[in-house]
Amino acid sequence: MRLVIKVGTSTLTHATGRLNIRRTELFCRVLGDLKNAGHEIILVSSGAIGMGVGKLALKERPQDIPTKQAAAAVGQSELMYTYDRLFSEYHHTVAQILLTGDDFGHEDRFANFRNTISRLLELGALPIINENDTIATDEIKVGDNDTLSAMVAVGVNADLLVLLSDIDGLYSADPRRCENARLIPEVRELTDEILALGGEKGSALGTGGMKTKLCAAKRCMENGVDMVIMNGAKPEKLYDLTDGIPTGTRFYAKEQKQ
Repeated sequence: MRLVIKVGTSTLTHATGRLNIRRTELFCRVLGDLKNAGHEIILVSSGAIGMGVGKLALKERPQDIPTKQAAAAVGQSELMYTYDRLFSEYHHTVAQILLTGDDFGHEDRFANFRNTISRLLELGALPIINENDTIATDEIKVGDNDTLSAMVAVGVNADLLVLLSDIDGLYSADPRRCENARLIPEVRELTDEILALGGEKGSALGTGGMKTKLCAAKRCMENGVDMVIMNGAKPEKLYDLTDGIPTGTRFYAKEQKQ
């Protein structure tokens, strides 16, 4: 399988912005093992600004563009150093790709991106993608990595997009507030009722939430790519996905690829 896996800030870091070492090490071990099993893995990783906030000892996520970009510059270095160190333990080579929204709208740049991804996978590398927050502005940014990962998954003809969240999947109501909220195991059509479950953004250090995940699902479903939302606190559940065991909430593409 060709898997695009998106991991968010809330999975990689503690609320302080500092790296969640135990969870990140387990996550990288599972991805390394999935590569060993023959799966192609493309990782879309948030966390640059969040880790920059921690490393710069800022009290909260910055609101102004220059400080966001400064935090991203510091945090992206830390993020890639961490991935390189952890994946090297399992003899896997990582490659960094930073994108903006313009790269998807520009025919030549998008073709170059696809060619680079294809060659990296042929060479056995693990591409790690993030938005180029150090230069992105409102005019050219994608804005969140849920959307970015859907654009990547469609662009590289992935078999499955996996969004790792801080909850087990899409619920009938906010499980943090409603005791009777139930997990919705599969979605085959994005009805108004389903879209209304989007709510607001998630963690204080992140930019996403269920609303952006449902928008990502819409993009994937309309372009023949299945998508799953599952809990990033349980990365070992990725084995279930590749073994065909239902996990989290699966959104089925309208037209399955032949």
